[in-house]
Amino acid sequence: MIDHSQEDTASFISLLEKRWLANHFVCVGLDPEYARLPAVLKEGHSIEEAFYIFGREIIAATHELVCAYKPNSAFYEAQGDAGMRALARIIAYCKKHYPTIPVILDAKRADIGNTNQGYVSAAFEHLQADAITVHPYLGREALAPFLQRRDKGIIVLVKTSNPGSGELQDLPVGPAGEPLYLVVARNVAQKWNSNGNCALVVGATYPSDIARVRAVVDDLPLLIPGIGAQGGDLAATVRAARNSRGSGMIINSSRGIIYASNGADFAEAAGKATAQLRSDIIFHRDK
Repeated sequence: MIDHSQEDTASFISLLEKRWLANHFVCVGLDPEYARLPAVLKEGHSIEEAFYIFGREIIAATHELVCAYKPNSAFYEAQGDAGMRALARIIAYCKKHYPTIPVILDAKRADIGNTNQGYVSAAFEHLQADAITVHPYLGREALAPFLQRRDKGIIVLVKTSNPGSGELQDLPVGPAGEPLYLVVARNVAQKWNSNGNCALVVGATYPSDIARVRAVVDDLPLLIPGIGAQGGDLAATVRAARNSRGSGMIINSSRGIIYASNGADFAEAAGKATAQLRSDIIFHRDK
């Protein structure tokens, strides 16, 4: 069996760090909904082709401005085989034309160890993603098949951006009564990250929680959803999330970029929206 953890390839973290050096902090969420695609794509194209062209053109229009792309697998799975073929083609296009930009598969996987082997193969061998989002609920032992892939990014859900996230994530834990999300963040940083390939998901809708996470995880990368349609405060998010080097942020926007226009100029509009978000991040980072 090939030991993929020893492959001499650029790791997810090293790819990110090079993008950050160029002041690229925007992650574009490639989350297509067929009903919201521009009419020009739906006319005369199959679902697979419409999804693929949509993703390809947005990547082509934004690649000089981003640190990563993040397709959420649910939007592709919803379209069955056609959607999954489109997802594979979009990732392949990005890897071929822009190999220095990492692709994060937002699949939120987790199960017992031998089942996770299947998820690992699907994400990293078949789809060729550079990173994947995972749930921490089953613990480090179960996530070992992910964590041992030192070349890949393992991005652990800690404090999610949805309104109901606090139901479990904010529960007080241990003698100090720390919220569960903070305990998870510390465990990932101090116990799970032995291969230096971990990152955390923290939502922009909770900037004070981002600050608490940053304080206990040092310079660990943070994937931050919730900017744009979900209403996250960009200035507060950047102030809370930047690490000691003024980087460490993967700030995701999906709908605010990919649906910036529903006309034939959708890709151009996505490029402009990405450029504006990048500029705003740098402005707040440097304040």
